[in-house]
Parts: sequence; structure tokens; C-alpha cells
Amino acid sequence: MKIGIIGSGNIGGTLTRRLRELGHDVTVANSRGPGSLAGLAAETGASAGTVQEAARGEIVFIAVPMKAVPDLPAEDLAGRVVADAGNYYPARDGQIEAIDGGTTSSRWTAEHLPGARVVKIFNTIRADHLLTHGRPAGGDGRVALPLAGDDGAAKELIMGLVDELGFDPIDAGGLDDSWRQEPGTPVYGADLDAARLRAGLAGAAR
Repeated sequence: MKIGIIGSGNIGGTLTRRLRELGHDVTVANSRGPGSLAGLAAETGASAGTVQEAARGEIVFIAVPMKAVPDLPAEDLAGRVVADAGNYYPARDGQIEAIDGGTTSSRWTAEHLPGARVVKIFNTIRADHLLTHGRPAGGDGRVALPLAGDDGAAKELIMGLVDELGFDPIDAGGLDDSWRQEPGTPVYGADLDAARLRAGLAGAAR
């Protein structure tokens, strides 16, 4: 699969490593340009590209600070399956009035990327656990990960990739339900199995 990754920090770099291990064609990009990604490209065999080049993937992961979302190439991402791994941290991102007022961070992201098929995923797991905690399907101790989105076909595509990476994908509803997997909820950073993840999602409170 042709995959773009925008963001080369902890999550973006880890996704680049894991997805290349699985044989996917990965283009990784960041705001500093392809030259800053030479080391990661040499390590993994991924292509270091521009943000616009990464945005041409069949699936495009965005793993950037929330404050950087308005700078993403919305026109290039229109119609794409966009996997949103971001979280809103006011201390880092500054106060975002709409999110403070109750809009989920992924809904806010989708509003900045009209036409993109946004799915919230990989925002609840630590990067080092994403790197090392994948397990074969049906095995003991498999970590479950929630995903939320409004496009059923996009969610199915992401669910297949999550399973391939070694985690149980759990449908957590639409983008407006994705607050249940945001920081401060029972499932955030918890590395739960499928049953406990579902219980955590159901027990979340605002």
C-alpha cells in the first residue's frame, strides 16, 4: 500500500519504521523538508518527501501538533483517507476555542481538511509501545486500539492496517464520539485488551 506520513516525531517516526517493516511503500515528510529526514529514510527505506508528496498516499497519517493542522495541504488531502494520530495539548498548542468549547479534536481537524476522510487512530498509544507491543491476531495480551470516523469504508481500511500492525481495532463511533479516546479518558495510554477497551470507552465521561 502507498502510505504517506506527515510528521516525523515519536509517532510519525515509529509508524514509518513499522509500516516499512511490513513492506508498505512509505513517504514521510515534515515541516523542515526532505533533507532533515535523510537518516530516517536511510534507516527504514522510506522515501523522504515534501508534505505535498506524502499527501498523495492511499492512506495519509498526520502526526503533527494540533496547532500545525491549519498549515496542512487541505487541497491535496481532499478525498484521501486521513489517519489522525494527533491530540490536543493546550500547553503545547495554545488554547483552541472550538475544542475548548466541546468540538472533538478530530472533528476540528476534519473541518480544516474539507473532503478528507478522517479517522482518529493511534492517539492513545505510546510510540515505544506502538513499536514493540504488536502481537499476532488471536494471541494472548493483544492490545486493542480505538478508532473513530464518519466514513465506514475509510474505517475498514484503517482497521485492516491496525490488525496488520498487531493490534485489535475497535470501532469507537463517529468523529463526534472521539472524545472518548482523547487525553484524560480511561482508554488513553492504558494498553487495554478489547473487552476492557470497550468498557473504558463506554465509561468515559466529559
